[in-house]
Amino acid sequence: MTTEECFDRIEHITAGLAEEHREDREENRQLWRDTQRQIGELAVRTSGLTLKVADTNDTITRLAEEDSEEARSFRRRVSRRRPTVGRTHRNSGLRHRQVPGKVM
Repeated sequence: MTTEECFDRIEHITAGLAEEHREDREENRQLWRDTQRQIGELAVRTSGLTLKVADTNDTITRLAEEDSEEARSFRRRVSRRRPTVGRTHRNSGLRHRQVPGKVM
């Protein structure tokens, strides 16, 4: 192989490597753009889910507070009526009776 042929071969290989490098670089750029787009989409979805979780937590807290208030109100009503129920039962003359087959 002559010197000229060696240089031609080297130029051919170098040109092929340069083209391969350009293609790899463009592919890497496209992958970078796709990755950035996906990261942006995930950020938007995560933000939306975070808001939904916060809303759910607020709802749970509100319902728990409402339930607690209802439970306190119910206990107050029961405690006010408890003495009345006992007096009414004693004054009615009703007695516990034994139901056949059932032990009290």
